[in-house]
Amino acid sequence: MFFTYLRRELRRRRKAALVVASGLALGIALVIIVSSVSSGMSKAQDKVLESLYGLGTDMTVTKAAAAPGSGSQRPRFEFDAKDNDDDANQSSDRVMVQGFQTLAATTVDKVGKQSGVSDAVGGLSLTVLKVDGQFKRGEFKQNGNGGFGGRGGGGQPQGEVKGGGASFDVNSYTVYGTDVTKQDLGPLTSSKITTGRTFKTTETDAKVAVVDAAYAKEKKLSVGKTVTISGTKYEIVGVSTADSGDAAANLYIPLKQAQTLADSKDKVTTVYVKAADSQQIDGVKSAIQKNISGTTVTTSADLADTVSGSLSTASDLASTVGKWLSIAVLIAAFLVAGLLTSSAVSRRVREFGTLKALGWKSGRVTRQVVGEALVNGLIGGVLGIAVGLAGAYAVTAISPTLTAQLGGSGGGGGGGMGGPFRQTASKSLDIALTAPVSLSTIVIAVALAVAGGLIAGSFGGWRASRLRPADALRRVE
Repeated sequence: MFFTYLRRELRRRRKAALVVASGLALGIALVIIVSSVSSGMSKAQDKVLESLYGLGTDMTVTKAAAAPGSGSQRPRFEFDAKDNDDDANQSSDRVMVQGFQTLAATTVDKVGKQSGVSDAVGGLSLTVLKVDGQFKRGEFKQNGNGGFGGRGGGGQPQGEVKGGGASFDVNSYTVYGTDVTKQDLGPLTSSKITTGRTFKTTETDAKVAVVDAAYAKEKKLSVGKTVTISGTKYEIVGVSTADSGDAAANLYIPLKQAQTLADSKDKVTTVYVKAADSQQIDGVKSAIQKNISGTTVTTSADLADTVSGSLSTASDLASTVGKWLSIAVLIAAFLVAGLLTSSAVSRRVREFGTLKALGWKSGRVTRQVVGEALVNGLIGGVLGIAVGLAGAYAVTAISPTLTAQLGGSGGGGGGGMGGPFRQTASKSLDIALTAPVSLSTIVIAVALAVAGGLIAGSFGGWRASRLRPADALRRVE
């Protein structure tokens, strides 16, 4: 009897049912779209952060660079051209540790032994300043606070040659010394080998290199060729392409080779850390700071705070305005559904009064009203899920481009995730936005549909429970 009556009433009141279902569908669809877009922005931000420090890294351990004037010297280059050899072509390299003070390689083991740490690996980041040209006897000295261009070698330091005229070019590029025995953690994981191969675990001190694709194209390098760093030749065994944005370095070589080039035996600039559980990241950070003095620990959450641009703005809007807008629309949809259901019951006073006169209990009438409202809610849920999925698909199909502005860490006190790679000026990355819909979002949508139906049913059920058989007679009069 319940289902027969339910089916008949829903067919007879199709328009009213559709109005209630449509209101619920709007709120549910908005929740799905906002949730999927927020998820897409979170993934885009993760992609940006991974481009800085590599896949799987939860935090980095560094040591802040020495303060200006604390004894550090500017790069100096000595050239040996004779006085009568004005047209001599000369070249000089200066290999420098980039950004931070070095840490003892034993720090990697200390970090790895901290509670909650799944894995830790060290790396050494270098900048190579290369000067080529024709010189008289003299000395090149960097002036002022000239920069070093950074990961792409774009900036040129300002300098002069003392003791004679010269015509020369100054270029810089970055080199990252990677632990070839642990290649699943650290900056190199943010790139994929597209030609050749990666390092073998046995090549801990081999003169081999992996070159970034963009740098290889610029310098016309390829697998099988050699590249010379401060007089040492390295065979290129692979070409890597960054998954997003720029690569972590122009060249990658085994860690021991990088230490030799920089005269930094058993030293690293950064320790990349993977936590055993993402819920333990703050605890791991505290443990490292407490047990390993003189270090700066930066988590991915810390680095996320430095990301600005349209990605950050849109993410903030989605997590604040979008969330509260969804809540407001849902509340309004629930209230409207409840009021419409209550109003519909009021228009059925004669019907329910007659049923009570025939012996229906108030509870049976209430269950009938709640049942109708629940079905309306489920219909609204189906419509809302369909509209929400369509909206999320449209966002993914359009894939609007958002810009992530990555501020340089400045080389000062704080440092940042992937610190050695962010000592230069800030740069922008373009990220295509997607809107993935997870199963949990669908489950939430169904729960909201049921909740909406129950809320609407409670309004209508309360109104129906107050009806009496006499109400039907008064309505007829």
